[in-house]
Amino acid sequence: MTNLLNYLHDVFVAQFDAWVVLGFIAQGFFTMRFVVQWIASERARKSVMPVAFWFFSIGGGALLLVYALYRRDPVFIAGQALGLLVYLRNVYFIVLNGRQVSSSEG
Repeated sequence: MTNLLNYLHDVFVAQFDAWVVLGFIAQGFFTMRFVVQWIASERARKSVMPVAFWFFSIGGGALLLVYALYRRDPVFIAGQALGLLVYLRNVYFIVLNGRQVSSSEG
């Protein structure tokens, strides 16, 4: 039990700094993407992917990438960098399709 308490103290207290705060904020953004997707799906009574999902993905992914770069974690860096490409590409398609709809109406 003492080892567990020492571990938890080391992880959550001794290492606590501004970078950990940034990491928690980033994780909060990343978690919000699932919350907005869940709420939108519940309202529509079917699975939907709201635009806010992608913006929270970009915000959380970018902040988590900064955090991963600071921590020098190659697995975390690769995962967040590749994820950001997917999120940005989806927003590109949303913007592109929105412009196409607008230009075809006018």
